[in-house]
Amino acid sequence: MDFLRDHTNKINKALENTELPEYPNNLYDPLRYFFRLGGKRIRPILTLLAAERFDKNGVTDPIQAALAVEIFHNFSLIHDDIMDEAPVRRGQQTVHKKWNQNIAILSGDVMLVKAYQYLNAYSPEIANQLIKVFNKTAIEVCEGQQMDMDFEKISNVTREEYIRMITLKTSVLLGCALQMGAIVGGANSDEQSDLYAYGMNMGIAFQIQDDLLDLYGDPELVGKQVGGDIIANKNTLLMVVAKEAANEKQMSTLDKLSNEPNIAKKIEGIIALFKTLKVQENCLELMSDFYEKAEYYLNKIGLNSSESALYLLTKELKKRSY
Repeated sequence: MDFLRDHTNKINKALENTELPEYPNNLYDPLRYFFRLGGKRIRPILTLLAAERFDKNGVTDPIQAALAVEIFHNFSLIHDDIMDEAPVRRGQQTVHKKWNQNIAILSGDVMLVKAYQYLNAYSPEIANQLIKVFNKTAIEVCEGQQMDMDFEKISNVTREEYIRMITLKTSVLLGCALQMGAIVGGANSDEQSDLYAYGMNMGIAFQIQDDLLDLYGDPELVGKQVGGDIIANKNTLLMVVAKEAANEKQMSTLDKLSNEPNIAKKIEGIIALFKTLKVQENCLELMSDFYEKAEYYLNKIGLNSSESALYLLTKELKKRSY
């Protein structure tokens, strides 16, 4: 898909050209480092694709909105990594490990401000619309992160609670990315709503897929520590589904494994239990349901065909291998 390569290159180049002061270097070097780590750039690509869908003549450049989305996403990842005590991001050291926690917090804060600078590059009329959507999303992402942390202290999280959490933590930003692109492109309110709904449902499916990839994915492709969610005893959808299906004996086994100090033994034992409970199959089915809902909203705006870049992107995301 040439458009993915072209848009990724465009975003990477724009990030490389982001003007950052040289001093103090401990504040700005982490930003340069994180921008160079790469990533799939899915969120800013969605912004570009949405803008192109409605602005055929390219009257307003959507790259600033796309950069705002990507830089905000990077800001959230740096802070998430601190809270999760994650050692690896995109196959490299996390910022707080390479530097330290205080530097990582400050560098993330600067990223958030940079995102607003890009949004304010537009005319007041467009900027006001963008910032309204962006502010709502930024608060929701924080709410989702708080729910995620709260779930670490709760033994039983329902499937509905979990879906609500990932909706806020992950999928609202994909919806925001699309809606902001639609705003820049001049879409009407109904078109914006349908694109947002598409992003929301795709985002839920995407996060379920990430949960699966954390345990079943190729670590070289995923760029994260295998079984990191299990090690941290996180209530991912896999764990939620397992607890729903487990009998009393299996729950006892799961509790013991959660407190197992031997990491390799812990991961191996939980994978075996998940296999018995058909956790992977159930999560894959739920993921597919949300991808289907996403495609329904693409249909509403006439984009569910092989000629649509958003349709092709959705199809590509569904193929992320384990």
